[in-house]
Amino acid sequence: MVSVVQNVAIDCSDAYELARFWSEVTGSPLHPDAERGDREIAVMLSEGPLLYFNQVPEPKTVKNRIHLCLRPTTSREEEVERLLKLGATLVTDRRQPDGTGWAVLADPEGNEFCVLRSESDHAATPS
Repeated sequence: MVSVVQNVAIDCSDAYELARFWSEVTGSPLHPDAERGDREIAVMLSEGPLLYFNQVPEPKTVKNRIHLCLRPTTSREEEVERLLKLGATLVTDRRQPDGTGWAVLADPEGNEFCVLRSESDHAATPS
C-alpha cells in the first residue's frame, strides 16, 4: 500500500489573492467554485496534485521547509522576468555565468520557490 499526494497545502493570509497569483504562474484555473473571501481555494493543475491555499491568522516567519521548483516552458530568464512582473520578488540569484543554476523567488506572501532552467536552456548549456 502507498499514499498518493492529493495536494500541496500553502498557508497564507489571503487565500483568494495568493491562489490568483499561482493561477497566473502556472496557467491553471482556480477551482470553479472559488470566490473572493473563501478561506480555502485550490488551483487546478493539469497534472499532479492540486495547489491548495489555506487562510491562516499567523504570518509567515521563517524560511520554507518545502518549496515548489518550477521548470518554465520558455527560458529561465524570460520566466523570472514574467514572475517578477506578476508580483514575485527575487530572494537569491543562483544563476551562473555559464547558464547553469536557478533563481529563488518569493510569492507575494513570502513563500520561496525556485525557477530552474528550461529544457531549451539545458540544450543550450551542456552542464
